[in-house]
Formats: sequence, C-alpha cells, structure tokens
Amino acid sequence: MTPIAIATEDQLSEAIALRLISEIATPNCVTHKLRKDGFGYLRSKMDSWRQMAKHQVMMVLTDLDRADCLVEFRNQWLGGTPLPANLLLRVAVREVESWVLADHIALRALIGVKGVLPVTPDELADPKQALLRLAKSAPREVREDLLKTIDGHVSQGLGYNARLTEWVNSTWSPQRAAERSPSLARARMRLQETVAAFTLPASGQ
Repeated sequence: MTPIAIATEDQLSEAIALRLISEIATPNCVTHKLRKDGFGYLRSKMDSWRQMAKHQVMMVLTDLDRADCLVEFRNQWLGGTPLPANLLLRVAVREVESWVLADHIALRALIGVKGVLPVTPDELADPKQALLRLAKSAPREVREDLLKTIDGHVSQGLGYNARLTEWVNSTWSPQRAAERSPSLARARMRLQETVAAFTLPASGQ
C-alpha cells in the first residue's frame, strides 16, 4: 500500500488530485490532505514537502497562472535543487480549470448544450473566466452555484467549489480530459509512475 500525501491551493484542486489518485491501479492510501488558499503556502513549504517525500509520495498541485514559462516557474519553486524521487510538483496550465474544461462529455452534463467548448484549454489565457462564461447558459441551479454578478462583472459564486467538487467526483474523467490537456496528461502519467516506483528509504536514512 503506497502512502500518498497531497498539497493543493484550493478545494477544486484537491478534488482533482484525489480523483487522479483514485484511478491509480497500484494499491495506495491518502495520508495527508494539505491545503490553504493560494500558491504562496505551497511554495513556502517546499522544504516540508521534501521532508514528507522521504516517507510517502508527496504530490504538490498548483497553477501556472500568469507566469510566462513553465520551466522557469518550476526552477523558481525548486531553487536550483533537484526533486526527490517521491516528490511530484505538478503545474496546471494555466489553471486547474483548464483540466475541468478538457472533459467535454462531463462538461456538457454540467452546463448543458449551449456554449462553445475550448478545443485546447491549456492555451486559454484565463480558463476560470472561460468556465464562468460558459456557466452563464447553464441550468439555473448550476448557474447560481457557479456565478455571481456584481455591477456587470462575473465572478466565482458561493457554491463554485462545492458544485465542481461533486461533479469531479461523480462525472469528470481524468482519462478523457487528458486527451485535450497536455499538462494533465503529464501529471497523470508522472503520478502513476511515481506511485508504482515508490520505495521507502532504507532504515537509518
């Protein structure tokens, strides 16, 4: 049984990380679910994640957001030091919402038949805003959870995370979504490889 800990920056990211773990064939158990809003917490704790990776697979999931270069982004987080074998730093391009948008079958089940779905969601400048725009034509109960509008500006509704978490758990498919999202495909593959290769260090190390 491979122990796995996850660290994420919000409820939706945590749900997606757990969904990715749920499809791993290698027997595993989730030992820790660590989360605070925003990426600052994740980045500030990189030394802690390294320590935790001595005893389990440690998956850190964050968003690229507005950073220009994925390689530079990772280098800034790692400070020039290599990742331990059991530590995964996975970056959604540009936000985890691009992974949400990548499963068109599940997305239609959520928002209905209206709206044009993005063919390459990793290339969207603002995947979250793209999702919110699509949600404008969703059935009323979904729309009211996902959206709130103040002075004509659309933003995340109070039920956004709860609604999407339920949908990720019940309907969203990592396999289907990975076909449209290269960053998700890489994360999924590396997670499965790392869990399969996991070994505890020898006693005394």
